Amino acid sequence: MPVCLIVREDDSHHKPIQLHHQQAVTLGRGPETKIKDKKCSREQVELRADCNRGFISVKQLGVNPTYVDNVVVGKGNQVTIKPGQRLYMVNQLYPYTVKFTEETFTARSAAEGSKASKRSHRMSSEGNGEKSPANTTSSSEGSPPAKKTPPPPGPDKSESAGHWSQGLKVSMQDPKMQVYKDDRVVVIKDKYPKARYHWLVLPWDSISSLKALRPEHVDLLKHMQRVGDRMVQQCRDAHKLHFRMGYHAIPSMSHVHLHVISQDFDSPCLKNKKHWNSFTTDYFVESQDVVAMLERDGKVTVKEGASELLKLPLRCHACRKEQPTIPKLKEHLKTHLPA
Repeated sequence: MPVCLIVREDDSHHKPIQLHHQQAVTLGRGPETKIKDKKCSREQVELRADCNRGFISVKQLGVNPTYVDNVVVGKGNQVTIKPGQRLYMVNQLYPYTVKFTEETFTARSAAEGSKASKRSHRMSSEGNGEKSPANTTSSSEGSPPAKKTPPPPGPDKSESAGHWSQGLKVSMQDPKMQVYKDDRVVVIKDKYPKARYHWLVLPWDSISSLKALRPEHVDLLKHMQRVGDRMVQQCRDAHKLHFRMGYHAIPSMSHVHLHVISQDFDSPCLKNKKHWNSFTTDYFVESQDVVAMLERDGKVTVKEGASELLKLPLRCHACRKEQPTIPKLKEHLKTHLPA
């Protein structure tokens, strides 16, 4: 039976770990990985290799985040990883890559490979924090008039479009989801808005995360901000609501996206502490700060320990008064809503 290996990238003396076909293996802190970091659970991930179809299923068991490339898996969630992708055991540390034995692929016919690829593209799981938007009709109320532009480029077929973290790439291509577009960006309504008004501004260019931004993207980010400003200006409640524009330090969804969100936070989709703290702590990085950092440093640096901000106590963003639960917080927020 063919096998697959996961290979530690940052330690050449680390012995590759062998995974047998469809046999679950639990890894974490311990002698097999040589990881001593206590933020890594002894049972951090469960891995299951499908040697015939050429991928590994990764389930996060530990509390602290496991990553596939720049995307958080999320405790209890399961994603797939293929050769060319990188598995970070915890907190974007201890990187591993996937390698399959040659016989794995020679034993598979081209027809079988095509069918397997289609099946693997349909595999998905729910993520934490942001959710993958579904194909529903979005209202264009409060949006700027759409411009006539050439059709945007198609989705990146090199990634599994069926996985929940890739959902934005699907939604941004759907005319029913679009409330504005031009030749550089598209705006969609967040499928699970955390406030009365919550839009996402996405570039057509494929940019996976803040860490992938480079100096040549400065003008694009400024354009995204201008489009966000236009969305706010044409919103019917702009005169009485405050808005913020920014990025999540560690987003759960792949593809850079700018949040344009009203600060009422009056939404049934705001359900837990992670939702709240992702928009009201330094986890939410202001758009102008991202641009300034890119202009100054040539890159965007996410502060160490950013994920811990999601665990902070619930504090009102307006008066900073601490609240014990989300229902209590929501009741308190009503006192700050405009008449």
